[in-house]
Amino acid sequence: MPTTWFAHRSRVVRTWWRDHDSAGWDRWLAVLFTVLAFVPALSGMGAEFGDLPRRQADLFSLVLVLAQTAPLAVRRTRPATCLAITGTAFAVHESLAYAPQFSTVTVYLALYSAGAHQRRFRRTTVVAATAAHVVLCLVLTALGSPDRMTEFLVFYLIFVAFWALGAHVRRQRAQEAERRRLAAIAATAAERSRIARELHDVVTHHVTAIVVQADATRFLAESPERVLAALTAMGGAGRQALAELRHQLDVLEATGESEPRSPVQGSVRDLVERIRTSGQPVGLIEDGDPTALPADVGLAVYRVVQEGLTNAVKYAAGQPTEVRTGYRDDRVEVEVTNTAAPVPIPVGAGRELSGGRGLTGLRDRVAALGGGLTAGEEPDGRFRLHAVIPIAGGA
Repeated sequence: MPTTWFAHRSRVVRTWWRDHDSAGWDRWLAVLFTVLAFVPALSGMGAEFGDLPRRQADLFSLVLVLAQTAPLAVRRTRPATCLAITGTAFAVHESLAYAPQFSTVTVYLALYSAGAHQRRFRRTTVVAATAAHVVLCLVLTALGSPDRMTEFLVFYLIFVAFWALGAHVRRQRAQEAERRRLAAIAATAAERSRIARELHDVVTHHVTAIVVQADATRFLAESPERVLAALTAMGGAGRQALAELRHQLDVLEATGESEPRSPVQGSVRDLVERIRTSGQPVGLIEDGDPTALPADVGLAVYRVVQEGLTNAVKYAAGQPTEVRTGYRDDRVEVEVTNTAAPVPIPVGAGRELSGGRGLTGLRDRVAALGGGLTAGEEPDGRFRLHAVIPIAGGA
């Protein structure tokens, strides 16, 4: 528990720090280093380069201190400028052999910032910084510095280490940004796929019922009662389709995404009853209580039954269809079977309505919940759609 709490608090602090204006933090950082530069106890922590005989501080040394600390205010927004001013002030400070100051450590921070935040002319900056180091070494040698080439090389490697650390952080940030970009693309694609499945399930089911009923009315001219019943069923299917579409649009407008909510149309029993009203003989056997299902599982069950009944209406209109649902503690089993149509379905029939998306989208929906779906013709000629959907947290 303490580890989890600490990790959570660390994420909160990092997020809070990241969300605040970085330029504002850098201005405070410049102020902090300026104040610390005048703390005598910290003077021994400064960078000492050249080992020349030291002289006492004067007014110009104060200017050099400010020239080394003030540029930190732009270390992220203008890292090259920060490095140029800080590095020049550091070089002059060491060449004039002023006493060590804490402010000289800012050259390390400026090098790190350039490695981490410089976007353009990075190679040019490296070459310029290296050339400046060589010039400083030559000047110090000319002024009588006892340091040898090895000491100068060690200092150069220290400078390179701070630059490399910044460059490493920059690469990590770039990789993280790329991961976030790819994750956003994947999330967008997944959301589009889910919306497409929802619209397919809503539109195809009801439009199929309307088309089948419309085709049937051509053969019912001598039976006004049946024509009226067919027209009533068509109107009901159309109104239900509009209601479901409005529901989906409301979800998208309210949340920005298609959330796994319970379908607006009601229960599986209501769905079966509507199909019966349209003229398709459908039997329903329910085992267990469907009311306690999680919303996403309940929606998946509904869509499986809806797809099975849609296919039955399209390919086996008027033939007996049976729906079985079994609600267990840890899973739901759904099965839709129908007798094959007495007349072979013409090649391409139904494709204009479904586009082949139904079962594919349904498999994706069930798989996303950790379940499985099978569909195909049984040895006795019946078509069977079967799904097993686990319930998270079930026994």
